[in-house]
Amino acid sequence: MNQLNTHKVKRCRLLLAAFFLLLVSAVSRAETFELTMASSHPTTLPWVGVLSTHVVKNTNTRLEQMGSEDRVEWIESYGGALFGYKNTLEAVEDGITDAGWVGTLWEESKMPYQSITYYTPFVIDSLPLLMNIMNDLQVKIPEFQRAWEKRNMVFLGSSGVETYHLVTNFPVNSIDDLKGRKIIAPGPSGNWINALGAVPVNGALPTYYNQIQTGIADGVVTIITGYYPNKLYEVAPYVTKIGLGSQFLGAFAINRDSWNKLSDDVRQVLSELGTEYSRIHAEEVERRYHNFLAELAKQPEVNIHELSAMEKQRWINSLPNIVGVWADHLDGGPRVLNTYMQAVRDAGVTPGRDWDKE
Repeated sequence: MNQLNTHKVKRCRLLLAAFFLLLVSAVSRAETFELTMASSHPTTLPWVGVLSTHVVKNTNTRLEQMGSEDRVEWIESYGGALFGYKNTLEAVEDGITDAGWVGTLWEESKMPYQSITYYTPFVIDSLPLLMNIMNDLQVKIPEFQRAWEKRNMVFLGSSGVETYHLVTNFPVNSIDDLKGRKIIAPGPSGNWINALGAVPVNGALPTYYNQIQTGIADGVVTIITGYYPNKLYEVAPYVTKIGLGSQFLGAFAINRDSWNKLSDDVRQVLSELGTEYSRIHAEEVERRYHNFLAELAKQPEVNIHELSAMEKQRWINSLPNIVGVWADHLDGGPRVLNTYMQAVRDAGVTPGRDWDKE
């Protein structure tokens, strides 16, 4: 009897020890990763705000839902607190921030393939549709993928802006009215106005107001979702609707070294949230675009009108084959262009200009 009891006690101790080891092992496998999320622009802009309201907010919820013990402790910094709009790529590439918004618009020399939509204006107005196309192509087109890898980053989700219009401190009824005018058109978007005789001026949303107010520029080709909240109508009250097309602006990306240190669970969750980020911010951009146009119509000092179809066609026809020059200077450029334009047509869109057929 005593031997039997002793055997039972030993067995219980062994079971308890095994359970304790399993518990310790499970706890030791659970990790908390400290990551920084940052941007040069404020959260009032959808492609930045959704990083906080969706990606950061839902990371740990998703991890918990999938049964993972891992967690992410986010440190957030927006509005240029860590770096300016010209340094978004270097900030993520060098690990100044682990993750954040990278504005490829200002990085044409380092990520030229990502500028393709800015070399093909008047192609597609639907931002949600463009984001679907670009998310797909960032993975399928080797040149897109290698661009991120070369800069020590992992692409997680496309960001973009709704179709561009023209806002000025003078009325525009014809493209001839732009001759000699200084118009802010960042990066490759300068090609949109060069042929019209306008003078392109570089800048970014945070600088537009001061540039126009001080006479550095007479207007800007821009987005309504940036124009309205930044009160640019105070210095540029003339809104000329043109529809230059929605644009791929950049992406939610993460430093590759930081990415490699994450667990499989965290990487899976961030990949899923990255795709959702593209969709959610695009839908929010479209919603704000229509709401802001309605609000601007109520402002007595704002003059909104649409450029006539004839003048718009004149604008389209006046543009040289800007994307041809772009494609010819890049390895695989023509193939990338053909792939993009075909993806647009496959999505049911008829481009305003068939850039790949010139």
